[in-house]
Amino acid sequence: MPWADMNEKVHFSEAKMVKAALFESPRLLCDVYCLLPGQSQKTHVHDNIDKVYVVQTGTATVILGDEERELKPGQSAFAPAGMPHGLRNDSREQATLLVFQAR
Repeated sequence: MPWADMNEKVHFSEAKMVKAALFESPRLLCDVYCLLPGQSQKTHVHDNIDKVYVVQTGTATVILGDEERELKPGQSAFAPAGMPHGLRNDSREQATLLVFQAR
């Protein structure tokens, strides 16, 4: 589908961070990540995929290689293919991020 309403996709789970798909093609993935306080995405690497995190609500700590930075709404981070990356919600509020992956 060429249209998506991110607000309809946002939901949270006590069990783990939620990844809700917005768009997918052979070259691009676009998800909304929903993290409750204390939830995280383990640091990992994609050999052939670039990733962009864009904070929409709350705050999220993004890990890129050996660097960590707390991002607020409207701020973003880029993890090129081969760079270890991950994120966590260290705050007391829910956080949502748009996440783009290019293959």
